[in-house]
Amino acid sequence: MKPDTNDTIGLSRRKLLAGLGAVGVASAGAGLGTTAYFNDTETFEGNTLTAGELDLKLDYKSTYLGGPGRLDDVVDMGYPDAEDLGDGRYLLDQTPSPADMQAWEDLVMEDDFDFCSPEADEYLVNGEGIPVFTLDDVKPGDSGEVTISLHICDNPAYLYLAGEITENAENGQSEPESAVDETGGDPGEGMGELADAIEVCVWYDEDCDNVYEPTGTGQQQELEVALVSDVSGSMDGSIDDLQAAANGFVDNLSAPDEAAAISFNSSASLDQELTTNYQAVKDAINAYSDGGGTSIDQGINVGADELLNGSNATPGASKVMILLSDGNSSATAANNAADAAKNAGIRIFTIALGSANTSLLQSLASSPDDAFVAPDPADLDTVYAEIAQIVLAGEQKIASGTMSEVFGQLSEGVALDGNRQDEGRQPYPGATTQCIGFEWTLPAEVGNEIQTDSVAFDLAVYAEQSRHNDNPQVAFNGTEANSTSPGPAPNGTGNVSSN
Repeated sequence: MKPDTNDTIGLSRRKLLAGLGAVGVASAGAGLGTTAYFNDTETFEGNTLTAGELDLKLDYKSTYLGGPGRLDDVVDMGYPDAEDLGDGRYLLDQTPSPADMQAWEDLVMEDDFDFCSPEADEYLVNGEGIPVFTLDDVKPGDSGEVTISLHICDNPAYLYLAGEITENAENGQSEPESAVDETGGDPGEGMGELADAIEVCVWYDEDCDNVYEPTGTGQQQELEVALVSDVSGSMDGSIDDLQAAANGFVDNLSAPDEAAAISFNSSASLDQELTTNYQAVKDAINAYSDGGGTSIDQGINVGADELLNGSNATPGASKVMILLSDGNSSATAANNAADAAKNAGIRIFTIALGSANTSLLQSLASSPDDAFVAPDPADLDTVYAEIAQIVLAGEQKIASGTMSEVFGQLSEGVALDGNRQDEGRQPYPGATTQCIGFEWTLPAEVGNEIQTDSVAFDLAVYAEQSRHNDNPQVAFNGTEANSTSPGPAPNGTGNVSSN
């Protein structure tokens, strides 16, 4: 037999591979403990996943314009600092202006106050529903209001305002009422007329003063605004946020409104005179860099001079200055400059950024309502947008009509917009304060038909995370949200009756 070709060379392919394997094993065994190979190890250690927080806390202040001598007993309030005017009005200082915030912080904590801290739960509405009105002798001509301030800890969230009328009772009829009301008078029978008589307005209260201001400055006449910005060395890390927020404000302007850009540190500079070339204003702002000290008075003086005497300044125009600073300065010099500007007809808005002297900036503003606080540079976008809403468009209504009509809308939940200057609905940013105003009025001309009637209602604010939630859809059953997230307990209630 002819020998196999592979056999003539003495090794098959399988034998060759087996032999090589054997040699490799032998070599490896021989090298154990005597040969050091190149090696490297990289590790990822200490890995953790921690769930974030979304906690909605509310503060409020409520006032009632009724009969003299009644207010101490019938008005509940979240803010403890209040002034009895002695004429039937109980006036609480406007909040959250820097001065009011500081006074409240000093009173309750004697230290810096964190709305999101566990200690804040003693002073804020956080979980349990409480009444904001319990009034048992309302008369035609009376009115009341509550300002709800919203605090989100700490992730952005979509918010909803919900409410329901829980009682609308006739409570029998007095003789004067029976003469004009034919709906029946036995207690427990029939619906009262009070909910249909009370007028209600709910709105985005941009300056938290519980005064509905529907018309912005710019709608009255031509607007001229000076953006006066701190670019001192302490603004390191904040310039980008300042530029983005100020650019957003300028983007809301339209001819014939004019804007100017002024920066200050140890001195002040007119970077762009008043113009309707808004891109030129933004280019000037975008060229800012930080450095130097802080001379707020010089920034105010340059801004005021441009608004009053600039080559493009218009006599009779609405003059507005938006002053931002994260630092401190000579209080005397700054107040003298601000007083001169305000006496010349300039409305000054101030923004206290971060560790700024908030008391000083509040004193420079035209009113406490025009003083804003941005705890973090990321909050500037919201603050500038709120000022733009006040100056350019005025405050927006959420709902208005009779109490029955308004709560008919709230019963389905009204989606709130966290930034009214941007298109579409925006979430509310974390760690900032915004306010909702709720005012009711019982018109004087209502007359006897509402005698002895009473109405009770609940208000609630519902928060839902905005991350991974591009199209939030929440249905409401009264003040309870029907959602994958747990709904809120009523965070504010009211009882109003007429005797």
